[in-house]
Amino acid sequence: MPETKPTVAVLTALSLEYDAALGHLTDVEKLTHPRYGTRARRGGLPGTPWQVALVDMGEGTLTAATLTERVLSWLDPEAVLFVGVAGGLKDDIEIGDVVVATKVYAVHGGKQTPDGFLDRPEAWRASHRLEQAAKEALRGKAHFKPIAVGDVVLADSDSELAGRIRTSYNDAVAIEMESSGVAHAVHLAGEAGALIIRGISDKANVGKSDEDARGSQPRAAANAARAAVAVLHELQPKPTAPQPRDSDPREGPFRSSTDAPTYGGDHLDLRGSTFHGPFTAKSVGQPPHGDGQ
Repeated sequence: MPETKPTVAVLTALSLEYDAALGHLTDVEKLTHPRYGTRARRGGLPGTPWQVALVDMGEGTLTAATLTERVLSWLDPEAVLFVGVAGGLKDDIEIGDVVVATKVYAVHGGKQTPDGFLDRPEAWRASHRLEQAAKEALRGKAHFKPIAVGDVVLADSDSELAGRIRTSYNDAVAIEMESSGVAHAVHLAGEAGALIIRGISDKANVGKSDEDARGSQPRAAANAARAAVAVLHELQPKPTAPQPRDSDPREGPFRSSTDAPTYGGDHLDLRGSTFHGPFTAKSVGQPPHGDGQ
C-alpha cells in the first residue's frame, strides 16, 4: 500500500492566484466535499514530502473563515498557506515584491463615538514553525512584516480608512480582504499553523486600476506562488510519535476470533516469563448463551 504523504492546504481568493499555484502541482486529482460540494484539487509538489490541497475560496473574510474551517475538518492539513495578491502600503514595498505576514490585523473593529472612531485592534501572529521555514527559504527575497485586512478594496491612499491604518496599524505594509478570516479559523482549530504569503500587485491608491490593467495581478500571484513553493521545500512534516522499541502488536487484552466467545475480563500476559516457584491462576470460561455459573 503506497505511503500517504502529509497534506498542506494552499488557499486562494482569486482564480488567477489558484492558477498560479496549480501550475506547480503534479498528478492532480479533483476532490469534492461529500456534503457541501466544496471543490479542491490535490497533487504532489516535486522535491518535497508534501501533497498539496488547493482550494479557491472566493473573496471576503467571512467566506475565508468558513471555508478554511471546512478545509481543516475535511482534509486535515498539517499547515495552511494563504497565497495571493495584496495592495502595498509603504513606499519601500514595490509592485511584485512578496510579503510574508508576521502578523495579521483585522482593521474594521472599533467604536464610533462623538470624538471619532476608536479602533479596537485584533491580530493573529504567524505560526512560528511556518515563519521560521519561510525565513530560511526566502531570506533576502521577501518582506516579513504585518499586513492589514478588511472587507474593502482600498484604492485611495487619502481616504479615512487609509488614514486610520497609518495611525493605528502603522507597521502594516500591505492590505487585502481575507487573511484575518483564515488566521482566525486556524487559530480556533488549534492544531494546524497558518502562514500568509502575498505578492504586491498595486499600491492601494488611485493607480490600482491602471496597475491591474498592466497585468500586475498575475505577476504578483506568480511571485507569491513561487514563494509558497520555496517555503514547502524548506518545511518538514511534524515527526510521528515513535513506537516502543520492543513493542509487540499482540500485547494487551486478548480478543477471540469471530467464531469463539470473547473474554472481556482481566488477564495476565505470560509470554516471555520465567517462574521459579508455583504459580496459581484461575481459568474462566464463558458458558454458551450466557447460562450457568
